[in-house]
Amino acid sequence: MTKIPFTKMHGCGNDYIYVDALHHSVADPASTSIVWSDRHKGIGSDGLVLIDKSPVPEADFAMRIFNADGSEAMMCGNASRCIGKYLYERGLTSKTNIGLHTLSGIKELQLHTGNGIVRSVTVDMGEPLLKDETLYIPSKDPSRGVFVSMGNPHYVIFTDDINQVDKTGRELEHHPAFPQRCNIEFACTEHDGSIRTRVWERGSGITQACGTGACATAVAAFLTGRAGRKTDIVMDGGTLGIEWREVDNHVYMTGPAEFVFDGEAET
Repeated sequence: MTKIPFTKMHGCGNDYIYVDALHHSVADPASTSIVWSDRHKGIGSDGLVLIDKSPVPEADFAMRIFNADGSEAMMCGNASRCIGKYLYERGLTSKTNIGLHTLSGIKELQLHTGNGIVRSVTVDMGEPLLKDETLYIPSKDPSRGVFVSMGNPHYVIFTDDINQVDKTGRELEHHPAFPQRCNIEFACTEHDGSIRTRVWERGSGITQACGTGACATAVAAFLTGRAGRKTDIVMDGGTLGIEWREVDNHVYMTGPAEFVFDGEAET
């Protein structure tokens, strides 16, 4: 057995275990994520994130992310912000604009700093990919949602009952319309113009927040006339500011990142 140093961090409650893969190797990250993510017998998290060198010169660092069930994710907005904070505050970079290589492309991180601390991070999440789907939800009328890919797939349903995520999130994740499974958002518009959202993440279940899910919800809200190009997405664990800029068609996400604790665990 090998002991690996790790850091637990969260972005709006979306918590992951981070390993500096520049200096420490995790031989089987999929299996390690399953064991470490267990909230009763392990460290407890939504998954495992490896911070490594970039395989291409266009990016500064790379991210690999494994869900709590061991499946590998393409992208995670909350994890991207946490990586920016980790790299800067742990002295791995002095840059405040960082190119991060992910399985869904290179993401640009802009760190908002003060007194050596990263206060928040803005991530250029790229252009959304759209398509139409209509799904049948048992015991309900056919429900029309909005499919938005932000590097990974999301299906956003606007409803007065966002708590149905508890009942139907898993079923919709595995719906035949999504052969690679899907992240599911249930959202509603608040009186102040923000969008209250709950999310079922592919491979992890209900999470406190989802960065790509917040972006997908904001895009869906604009497309359906529920919000403008800038909106706040309020999730269980906190609020993310999302802007879908007309000038470049990119979605920008701004939010916090926090350290929780450091430790060592066996692999």
